[in-house]
Amino acid sequence: MNKLIKIIEQFKSKKILVIGDVMLDKYIWGEVTRISPEAPVQIVNVMREEYVPGGASNVAANIAELGAKAWMVGVVGNDETRNKLINETAKKKINSDYLISDPEKRTILKVRVFGGKQQLLRFDYEKKGDISRNTEQKILSSIKEIIKDIDAVIVSDYAKGTITGDLMEALKELCKKNSMLLIVDPKPEHKEYYKNVTLITPNTTEAKKMAGLSEDAEEDVESVGKRLLAELNSNVLITRGERGMSLFEKNGSILSIPTFAKEVYDIIGAGDTSVAALALALASGASLEESAIIANHAAGITVGKVGTSTVTAEELKRSIENA
Repeated sequence: MNKLIKIIEQFKSKKILVIGDVMLDKYIWGEVTRISPEAPVQIVNVMREEYVPGGASNVAANIAELGAKAWMVGVVGNDETRNKLINETAKKKINSDYLISDPEKRTILKVRVFGGKQQLLRFDYEKKGDISRNTEQKILSSIKEIIKDIDAVIVSDYAKGTITGDLMEALKELCKKNSMLLIVDPKPEHKEYYKNVTLITPNTTEAKKMAGLSEDAEEDVESVGKRLLAELNSNVLITRGERGMSLFEKNGSILSIPTFAKEVYDIIGAGDTSVAALALALASGASLEESAIIANHAAGITVGKVGTSTVTAEELKRSIENA
């Protein structure tokens, strides 16, 4: 336990680069007391509205909240949502100087409507499709400018178009050249992009899809993890919700870690929190096993909160001390 605490105390000296699909999350909080006379739908009496960084931006927010420095590279449109996103990331002390504005894109916005603690509805504003070759080159130029000053790279892939095959190949070469940790929060449709990275962190559903199985397939997690490990030559950490995590290392080690969540209110952003804590722990010299345990504690804290949320280093240390 003392070693894990010491690892967390090193977070404040680390610098992490997050690359991926940046978004802005909007929350509309209200209360529901009646049904509309116009249609059988709930009427939400709006009490407040809130904007927070989402997607890859939430990974960067978690890095910053854990005390480290976060650089964010992604694609936004020339719109008001972009301005709001930059404003929110500035509040969290995230470096957004390397966001690329693409007139062919729109800044992704997700709007969630809550009645009390219950999510009622979500609206997504986005324009799907891979980024242009020109935008891809701008991203690579930004990465080359930053990479020698950082301790680890996180790819936060939501399959919205920022992460392409060519970009990943170039990124892997840069990380190899600079002996850099490369951790990927993946999407199944981009499976081939993730060969030979340091670590991938799919959830159970994503892992099954990446292994060519249906979501309700009865194949056990161990066989799925071993298959991905062999196919991708990358360490694999499968996040399993209330069942914790399963770690598959290239050295053959397999470890199951039980969840540390006391109550689960909301799973929004739990993967973002987990991958942020993982990268910081690895960058601080922790083993894969130690990093997975720290990440599991971080995820356990964030699911106890409502909405896109972050975890502080102090909360993380308390969770480990109380385990």
